[in-house]
Amino acid sequence: FQAGYLTIDRVESDEFDIEYFLKVPNLEVQMSLNRLIILYLTKKVDVSTFKSIRVALINQNLEDFKNVLVSLFSSIAHNNYRNNNIEHFEGYYASVVYSYLAGCGLELIAEDVTNRGNIDLTLKVDNLIYIIEFKVNNQDALTQIKKREYHKKYIDKNKKIYIVGINFDENEKNISKFEWERV
Repeated sequence: FQAGYLTIDRVESDEFDIEYFLKVPNLEVQMSLNRLIILYLTKKVDVSTFKSIRVALINQNLEDFKNVLVSLFSSIAHNNYRNNNIEHFEGYYASVVYSYLAGCGLELIAEDVTNRGNIDLTLKVDNLIYIIEFKVNNQDALTQIKKREYHKKYIDKNKKIYIVGINFDENEKNISKFEWERV
């Protein structure tokens, strides 16, 4: 707070206590904080990679997007998996991807609510919307998006919509299946 990375969002008080709620003040600070998280996880931050991922998404080049994510997970030190079972949880993989994409300065909605469930991650880039579902091991991420028709939330936006299913293998600790379709 005192360094300026967080600002006061609101203050609540009663006769016994005062609570301060903080928030990230702007996009630049949000990008910096998320890049610090990625640096902590991977021990590397390559600013050119952030640019290339934005370019890949703007150009609808999902193969390049996949390759950047595979490289990202390959660079996470194996020591991060010791003495815990984090690789079993979808939320771990989703958090890493979220932090990485937030570090790119992209507009993201985590756990995007619909009438048929929550989209794991919605990503908005220019005139494009990417609806992303994460799964661990043998569950089929793309099938869930289709079955629950998550894309219908955005069909009135006059934007191109891609649905992206990303499966992770807990033994490989990386992407095992990456599928997408334009709807």
